[in-house]
Amino acid sequence: MFSKKKEISQIDKQQLELIQNAQRRIKQKKRLYIHFVIFLIGSVFLILANLVFGIGKDVTPFGINWFVYAIFIWLFLLLYHTFNVFITHKFMGKDWEQKQLDKLISKQQERIDQLKEKAHNTQAEEMESENTSEVKKKAELTIIVAAGENNAIGKDNTLIWHLSDDLKRFKTLTYGHHIIMGRKTFESFQKPLPNRTHVVITRQNNYQVPKDVIIVNSLEEAIKITQNDTQPFIIGGGEIYKQAIVLANKIELTRVHETFEADTFFPKIDTAIWKETNKSFHHKDDNHDHDFSFVTYLKNNPSI
Repeated sequence: MFSKKKEISQIDKQQLELIQNAQRRIKQKKRLYIHFVIFLIGSVFLILANLVFGIGKDVTPFGINWFVYAIFIWLFLLLYHTFNVFITHKFMGKDWEQKQLDKLISKQQERIDQLKEKAHNTQAEEMESENTSEVKKKAELTIIVAAGENNAIGKDNTLIWHLSDDLKRFKTLTYGHHIIMGRKTFESFQKPLPNRTHVVITRQNNYQVPKDVIIVNSLEEAIKITQNDTQPFIIGGGEIYKQAIVLANKIELTRVHETFEADTFFPKIDTAIWKETNKSFHHKDDNHDHDFSFVTYLKNNPSI
């Protein structure tokens, strides 16, 4: 019921606009007709004034009576009036002005939308950059290692000891993270460790690895690949540790309190650079043949 009334109101408005436009056109044509009649009467009057009454009889620019010029000027004005009525007002009247205005508004709105989209994209890029920077700031490149009192870590590409709690700690810390290692360390595993992303550094071409294991040619490339991980781990071997200790922020060390014969060693920890922040001692028992300590080091100046 209400929608029907609204529709009738809309139709009446459209009809009113058509009627008003028609009335304007009638008035314009009436004015033109009156102008034409006045032109005819005026032209006759000018001719009679000059030829019959002798008004301006001596005024003949270029040998032509002055009324001829007056009539031509008036004719030009009449033609201009005619042009306005049938051309300008018909094709460039209020409807045309409204269309041009609508086009201008449309272009302005399009420009505004483009600026808004650009501002939104810029804001999104800035937020993404901030988030990336935040991730990078929070990321901690961590070395995890078990070493004897003489920094021995292995012999013949195998561990020298078996410490159950050390293996559990290794699993807990590295679970869900990237673990970076050299080729020999990777080959010491029977199979890739579950729930960790393996990044293997090797200079061998076409080195074959299981699915989802990532191969790189340098430590720097490995770190770049793991940049979205909040805490990637370096797990060996000896040469990789030597390179990584310069770049790492943290060391998770299992110090086995005994001296061992070995062929692979961990670099000496410089206490001027590294600060011990946590330490827990564990006595040997039925599951552990040696005393050992879990020690955490943080770099005093991460830029070093």
